[in-house]
Amino acid sequence: MTYNKISADVLSQINAIVGAENVLSIPAAMEIYSHDETEDLVYYPEVVVKPKYTEEVAALMALCHEHLIPVTPRGAGTGLAGGALAVNGGLMISMERFNQILEIDEQNLQATVEPGVITETFIEAVAEKGLLYPVDPASKGSCFIGGNVANCSGGPRVVKYGTIREYVLNMEVVLPTGEVIWTGANTLKYASGYNLTQLLIGSEGTLGIVTKIVTKLIPKPTFDALMLASFTSNEDACAAVSAIFRAGVVPSALEFMERRGMEWVIKYDGINFELKDGIEAFLLIEADGSNQDVVFADCEKINEVLEQYNCQDVLFADSSAQKEELWRIRRTMAVSVKSNSVYKEEDTVVPRAALPKLINGIKEIGSKYGFESVCYGHAGDGNLHVNIIKAGMSDNDWNNNLTNGITEIFELTVSLGGTLSGEHGIGLVQKGYMPLKYTPVHFAIWKGIKAVFDPNGILNPGKIF
Repeated sequence: MTYNKISADVLSQINAIVGAENVLSIPAAMEIYSHDETEDLVYYPEVVVKPKYTEEVAALMALCHEHLIPVTPRGAGTGLAGGALAVNGGLMISMERFNQILEIDEQNLQATVEPGVITETFIEAVAEKGLLYPVDPASKGSCFIGGNVANCSGGPRVVKYGTIREYVLNMEVVLPTGEVIWTGANTLKYASGYNLTQLLIGSEGTLGIVTKIVTKLIPKPTFDALMLASFTSNEDACAAVSAIFRAGVVPSALEFMERRGMEWVIKYDGINFELKDGIEAFLLIEADGSNQDVVFADCEKINEVLEQYNCQDVLFADSSAQKEELWRIRRTMAVSVKSNSVYKEEDTVVPRAALPKLINGIKEIGSKYGFESVCYGHAGDGNLHVNIIKAGMSDNDWNNNLTNGITEIFELTVSLGGTLSGEHGIGLVQKGYMPLKYTPVHFAIWKGIKAVFDPNGILNPGKIF
């Protein structure tokens, strides 16, 4: 596809739509918009624009559709797959001024929110009313809810409460042609034609730009308990995960962490935690509910299961402060890894029972290609984040041979019944691996859908396929 540059005339029209004060065209001012959290990728747009209203986004899209100018929608820039990078230049539409919680409907347990609201801000706002929005990715303190929708983001608590797909009821969306639609209805059931809401969730900004989101809410649990279980092997820790569910318990969170990751967190964040000799892996397990006796009974069942899988020790958090300290270990693990080494992060997901084979295979592949890996993630739903560390690899091996190792990791993941991403999306960096899982028929269907929504191919081009 050949796109056009933004001419002086088009720039003048952009200024007229949103006001010149909300338009950036000098590279120094656009530096923050040239990258996300993906490793070492930088692409500058020609122009960054910050609209405030749906009508402005619609006018911008109609203008770019008419002039064949590529458009990259952007949230907070916390993505890990290059999904918000302007790989074709053009116009970047930042949604940062769409930052209002428009309504919290306590009668219907719903909320209407703009896509630029920080996820944690929304979680806290509904919690003040005794309600829960359980989608809480590790970057919840900085990521936008619109980006969560675009990437179908998750977090620790979706293991019990479901992914973001279960909590988005309806969306206002600007199509690439500039038309505005609502994707569904503010109802818990929906059986009226194709479900466009679900199609747009996880579409990574390639089909439309979301300007309003109607979410489902649930009552906030009254009690929770948190335990940290330690193991002498990764395989034992991973094997215990599926067994907990088979025992009839559904934790509200079940996170896996390797020892190496814990070491780096302690070094990076100064957390006071003693790592005992011989301990190689940990499970961070939370149970919650509205009845304290039931929560504690679930913890007892979990503890019985852990004993069957060579668990060495279980630490029960005895205060809110200790709970926060343990959660901080998990939530800062990614940034701790980044602070220590050149790295690449992959987002594998398999059926829970396959986790021991997955992590064992990842370590074998690392030995074969000479890289270290630090694994952690949402073990309760089979989602393992694999941080590949350069360590002793030469520059040549890192730049030219690492792709072969990553390919083998994804081949293993697919062979175990898994897929290429659980919550980070495909974006720019993973699209080359898609044929490992999907057939030409899949690609033909996806591209056909894309063409219906975006006949000129201007919206977030170069992503997914």
